[in-house]
Order: sequence, then C-alpha cells, then structure tokens
Amino acid sequence: MTWFPKPKVVISKCIEFDHCRYDGSMIPSDFVQALKPYVDFLPVCAEMEIGLGAPRDTIRIVSVDGVIRLMQPATNLDVTDKMRDFSSRFLASLPEVDGFILKFHSPSCGMKDIKVYSSTAKSGATSKATGFFGGAVVKSFPDLAIEDEGRLRNFNIREHFLTKLYALASFREVRIKGEVSGLVQFQEANKFLLMAHSQKETRILGNIVANHEGLDYAKQAALYREHLAKALNRPPKTTLKAYMLNRVSITRLLRANLPILACKDH
Repeated sequence: MTWFPKPKVVISKCIEFDHCRYDGSMIPSDFVQALKPYVDFLPVCAEMEIGLGAPRDTIRIVSVDGVIRLMQPATNLDVTDKMRDFSSRFLASLPEVDGFILKFHSPSCGMKDIKVYSSTAKSGATSKATGFFGGAVVKSFPDLAIEDEGRLRNFNIREHFLTKLYALASFREVRIKGEVSGLVQFQEANKFLLMAHSQKETRILGNIVANHEGLDYAKQAALYREHLAKALNRPPKTTLKAYMLNRVSITRLLRANLPILACKDH
C-alpha cells in the first residue's frame, strides 16, 4: 500500500465529532467516519465557541437596513460581532492546514447559498449569502480544498476534493524537506494529473521547477504551491480525465488505497 501524508482538515464539529447542533444532535457521515484513519481532523463548532450552548435556539442571517447580521430570533440576540471576531481569531491561529469540511446550509458554517431573511420574525428568504464562519474560511483560504458535507455526497465532487486535499498535503511534506529534488520528483509523479486539470498551469509548474530565474528554494516552493492550487482549482476536463488519471498520479493511488472514494454517505 502506498503511503500518504495525513492531510490536516478543519471540520465542523457537529459532523461525526460531537452532539453540538442546535437540537443537541450530531450529523452522521459515512464518508467522514471512513476518512478518520487517513486524516488529522481539527473539529470546531463556531456557534459553541461564541457561547451558544447545545441545544440552543436557532440563528439565522437577517438583512437589517441592508446590512447582513447574524441573529437569534427567539431572543433577538445579535451575535454578528462575536462570530466575526471568533472567525478572525480562530483562522489566524491555525497551523498550516490542507482543507475544510463544513456543515452545509448553516448560517455560521455554510460556504454558499445560505438563506437571508428580511427580519427575525417568520418570513420567507429574500436572498442568499455565505455563512459567517464559512465565508471567512473561503475568503482566507481560497486555495485550499474546501467543501461542505452536503456537496461531498456527490462522487465527482468528492473525488476532486480528495485529489486536491492529498496533493496539497503531499506537497506540504515536500516543501518542509526543503530539497529541490523533492520538487522535481513531485512534478514528475503528478504531471499527468496536473495536465488533466490544467495544461496551462502544468506548463507554468514545469517552468517553476526548471527555475530559469534562479529563485532561492523558499521562493521557488512558494510559487509552485501557488500554481499547484490554481491547477487543481477545478475538476479535470472530461475529455482528458480517462486517459490522464489512469497514469501514475495521486488520484490513481487514492483509488487503490482509500476505500472512502467509494463510500456511500447518508
């Protein structure tokens, strides 16, 4: 079995780690459960961290005079500033991580398409936004592997997430060793994977490895990391996927070694 470095992933704590949802429940996820032996998880519940207990009254995103606020309708409590302060402090304090798995449809942790209401009273949603914590994650770490547990039920999205996650984790190990030979080996081992995602970025990565500009290793590795994330930002093109991903690459090894790719979630 091929060895992989364990990715470091921040995860919403209510997903398989603690009974901390608003109703005191925990969200079951076969995918996350199966992933635990292969990942170093850092669980966090943003709502618990700002002092809301479990169980608790629900919160919602409300537009107040055109300004988005995070409110608790039952108590009329405004937790906007607390959530923003926590999100800023927590994300700034993180060690280097490779990805996030967030609770979907959550006004705190949701990545996208969270309902925005016109008031705390019963009413229909008027628009959509990102969750307060989830939005801060996407803004602070746009280059990482970030998904919500709802989207990860889709096999293709899951495969893309895992490919990017393990590629970033593998490169993090290469970068720590500080050897140009490691950079060269990484590029050679994954060139077909990278080409399936972006031929343009693969050419740029090749030029970075060749280092015609004579960059020192730190700058060379940082530049490579930047374009590696860009190359893996989108799923591979369908016309190239079948051929490229059957070559030696992280994705092929993932398929061979991680049963989580085929895991059926709730």
